[in-house]
This record gives sequence, structure tokens and C-alpha cells, in this order.
Amino acid sequence: MKRVVITGAGAVTPLGNDAPSTWRSLCAGRSGVGPFTLFDASSFPVRIAAQVRDFDVRAAIPAGLGPGRLGRAGRFGVAAALEALRDAGTEPGTYTAEACGVALGASVGRPDLQFLADIGVLRRRTGRPDAFLRQPPRQVLADNQNLALSVVAQALDARGPAIGTSTACSGSGHAIGEAYRCIQEGDAELMVAGGHDSLTTWCDLLGFSLLGAMTSEWNDDPERASRPFDADRSGFVVGEGGVAFVLEERERALERGARVLAELVGYGSTLNAWRITDSPPDGSGAVQAMEAAIAESGLGPTAIDYVVAHGTGTPGNDLSETVAIKKVFGDHAHRLVISSPKSMAGHLTAAGAGLNLLAAIGAIRESVVPPTVNLDTPDRRLDLDYVPRRARNRRVTAALVNAFAFGGTNTGLIVAEHREDT
Repeated sequence: MKRVVITGAGAVTPLGNDAPSTWRSLCAGRSGVGPFTLFDASSFPVRIAAQVRDFDVRAAIPAGLGPGRLGRAGRFGVAAALEALRDAGTEPGTYTAEACGVALGASVGRPDLQFLADIGVLRRRTGRPDAFLRQPPRQVLADNQNLALSVVAQALDARGPAIGTSTACSGSGHAIGEAYRCIQEGDAELMVAGGHDSLTTWCDLLGFSLLGAMTSEWNDDPERASRPFDADRSGFVVGEGGVAFVLEERERALERGARVLAELVGYGSTLNAWRITDSPPDGSGAVQAMEAAIAESGLGPTAIDYVVAHGTGTPGNDLSETVAIKKVFGDHAHRLVISSPKSMAGHLTAAGAGLNLLAAIGAIRESVVPPTVNLDTPDRRLDLDYVPRRARNRRVTAALVNAFAFGGTNTGLIVAEHREDT
């Protein structure tokens, strides 16, 4: 199996409109959560979100790629992918078009509230309960979760593997893992992989609120709302953004003199087959995904220094994830550092695993572990080291990146320090 390295990273998140500023915000413990501004949410039970702000799509995406045809989430994903390609320093002709591919996780776009209201007006006016408004083709394209993938492929002239995953909160975990497999197995030499999402619509805000998955207790103090592993946690904060990476076959990357950020060495993917929304209390599913990733890496549990947790801040997930980590790592679980970027960036859903991978790479390269902010009140059932409140200087040579999703899908990725002499 061929070895796979990461040579470029890009991000558009509530913490910054590029990868370096996002990483700096993570290290500073800076929150991206604030009042919701995309529509009037004053009558909603939840009125806060982690939104991307001050993003200039015209500066981020060349006009020739048609940024106007992309939806909000797609713009974040394409901008992140283009940044990752610049960061990797690939040149035209470095790889053949057939050796390049794209894998992105995303969610389908939601209709805006006005569109549904107009349908209601039409049905009352015509008396036809099946009356429906035709959407313009441009809108249908904008709502397609795979349009950004096609635009990135166009920018790269990638004619190799194309993988679109829509597995909710593990979407970018699956996309990165499957891109890793493509290179391992010789189906590609370069893959752009990651995810993008923007579940900041009226439909998502209302739906997740009614489900009871989002915190509604911190509308007046939004920066304190996302509280993974805290005893007073009461739900996640919805976020948005895009995170992408350039993955390359190791020998080809070294041959062209690429700067290697880290090496991907393990991937696990499982399904809970338990419930649509809740995590199993015994951590099953997550346990198997983590164990599979560690086993493939060949490192063994005690070689892992850092777990970038899924860490949503829901009562069930944080307990289930803690139980799973203890089962996988045994006594070593108490020597690990564990933190949740969602405490600052909110839940980027299909881009969440990408943000977690960015945190892992930064920790490996700079020996700094981002904190879990708002962890003020310990929960006696959650007794691991979650790096509360402040970043910590710590040598990290290998990290586990977790992502668990509605529907019961789980991914684990192992990323490690790259050593050229091995």
C-alpha cells in the first residue's frame, strides 16, 4: 500500500477565512459563536450560531469558476480547496489529469423560507393542494451538494476519482478517508479532500431546536454556549464553513520537493446500527472506528498523544465518546490530551472532521494543543484530560481525529508526524 502525506490545507470557518487564522483562533481559545444574522430568528428558541463572517467570495474564487452559481456552503468548500492547492504548491503538469481526484463531504441545500411561503400562497390561491413552484435551474444547482466538487475538479483539471459523501457530521471524515484509500491503492496520486456545510437555514435551526439537540440556554451569552464535556452542557451550537486538504502519494510528493505537513496513516469507518440521532451509551461503533484506524496505523494505542474529539456538547455524545476512548486506550486514556474545536467553532457538520484534522496537524507541527473552552464545571463521569479553557504546550507525534454523525456513521483518522528517513 502506498503512503499518503498531507501537503496543503485550506479553511473558511467561523474562526477565520483561511487555515492560518483558523489555527491561531483555535490556539487562542477564541469563540466564533454570536447572534444569528442570516435571517430574523427572534421568534426561534435558538438565536445564536457560529457563522462565517467577512468572507469575500470574489477575492476567494476566480470569476472563471462561476462563484455565483455556488450556494453558501459550496463557496466555503471551493475557497478552502483552492487555498489548500496554493498551500501545497502544486504546478500545472506536476500530475496528469487522470492521476488527480476530489473527495468532498457536504449536505444538500435547504429551501429558503420565502420559497415555502410562496408555495403556501399558491396553493391557497389555486385551491390545489399539489401546486408547486418551479425553481430556476441555477437554484437547483446551488442546492446540489456535489456542485462544489465539480468546480474544484474543474479548477484542478482533475479527471480521476470523484467522491461525494453525504454522511452528516462524519462527511469530511469519510471524504478524507476515501481519498486516502484512493492514493493507497494507486487509483490517484493527488486528491483534494475535505468538506463544507452551512446548516444555518431556518429549516436546520428550527429542526435541530425541536429535536432538542441544540442548546437554547445561552442566547444572551453566545460565546459560552458551546460546552463540550462540561457538566452544564445542553446541546451543540450550529456552525458552518469549509475545510480541505491536499493529499499526495508520498514518493511523488518528496520527488517534487513538497513541504509535508503530516502523514495520514490510518482510517476506520463503522455504523452504529443503533438509533438515528443518539450515540450508544457503551460507545460501540465509535470504538470499532477508532480501533480500526489505530490498527491500520501500526502505531498502537500508547503511541497516540492527542484525540481531537467529536465533542459536540450534547449530554449523550460526550459521555459516549468518553466511554469509547476509555475502552480503546485503557490506562493510556488518562495520559492522553483530548479537546474539542466545536467549543469555539460550533458544529461544522460535514466539515467538522476537516476542522478536527486541521487542529491535529497544527498540534503535531507546533506542539500546541488547542483547548476545550467553556469547560468550567467538571462532570464526575467525564474524568479525562480535555485541556480545559487554555491551549497547552505539548509534544504531539500522532493524533486520532474523531467524527460521529446522525444516522450512526463513525470515522476515525490517524495522522502522524512525517519522518523522511522512514
